[in-house]
Amino acid sequence: MRRGRTHGSMALGVCVLLGILASTPKSTLAQSRLTTTLDTTLITVGDRISLEVRVEHPADALVSWPDSLDADPFEVLEARVTPTRARGESSVSSAVFFLTTFELGEVELAGFNVRVLHPDEREEVLTTDRYGVEVVSVGVEEGSDIREIRGPLAIPVGILSLLAVALFLMLLGAAVYAAWARRRKGEGDEGFLPGPSPRPAHEIALEDLQRLEASTLLADGQIKQYHIRVSEILRRYVEARFHVPALEMTTWEVIGGLQSAGVDEGTRVDLRRFLDQCDLVKFAKAEPDEAASRRLLELGRALVERTKGPEADTGSEESDPPARAGPPEAAGQASTLSPDSGGAAG
Repeated sequence: MRRGRTHGSMALGVCVLLGILASTPKSTLAQSRLTTTLDTTLITVGDRISLEVRVEHPADALVSWPDSLDADPFEVLEARVTPTRARGESSVSSAVFFLTTFELGEVELAGFNVRVLHPDEREEVLTTDRYGVEVVSVGVEEGSDIREIRGPLAIPVGILSLLAVALFLMLLGAAVYAAWARRRKGEGDEGFLPGPSPRPAHEIALEDLQRLEASTLLADGQIKQYHIRVSEILRRYVEARFHVPALEMTTWEVIGGLQSAGVDEGTRVDLRRFLDQCDLVKFAKAEPDEAASRRLLELGRALVERTKGPEADTGSEESDPPARAGPPEAAGQASTLSPDSGGAAG
């Protein structure tokens, strides 16, 4: 009798457990899995390597890739996010990151977090693997012969004569120009008023940022165009302010140019973070929300305010423009009444 009751209780417990499991959503039970693959761990300085990240997750879950990736000392050249592929009751999302570095020796590629969002508002945080990468320099091939030094090339006599004539003409032209310049300087340039000085780079950049902030690009959903515009404004400002050709450089080259120009490390770090976020939108198809996009513009405005030249502080103290010249009669009277003039002395 007791044995029968025990068996009945066990059967009832099993049924209750099976009912709980059956009523639990599959997405809650399923766990996501992340795998990373690095194509090589030995590269030559400046070479390109690829890191593939694959996330296997429930079909109703969504993978959220990071908006920006800080892989220092590596630089992110490109990021490609592939469309999610269904595999039975699960799905696979993947992304490939192309990286490079210019540091020699053993360097570490740190891991980063990838979030998986479930319909029940549960969030999984998965972390990629860390890798050690050996970076070697470009060396001379072993066994290569050293070429013999060649003697100087003989210059034909005809070429020497032409060079002498050309040098004589250049000296003659320089002498004529110098005489003409002295004569013109002696005549004077009375009545000449210099044109307006070029506007400071920070004023142009701040106006462009204000114009972009007032535009309707974000409201119209043109996120990529917005980030292209704000990146061009900052790069054009860097060119004019620090004489670094930022419009023709990669992000890493811009930061290196600013370091050579003596820009402090804090400013370089903030500018790199700014340009990295722009690059993720332009090349990796990232889509930050409107608030994040406006924060990026504020970061650009702060960088301009922080790095504007000393002329920005003295511009408001410039003297008033010279008074408009009066009629010839008034000018003659003024010269007569001047204490330094001959008429006054007489």
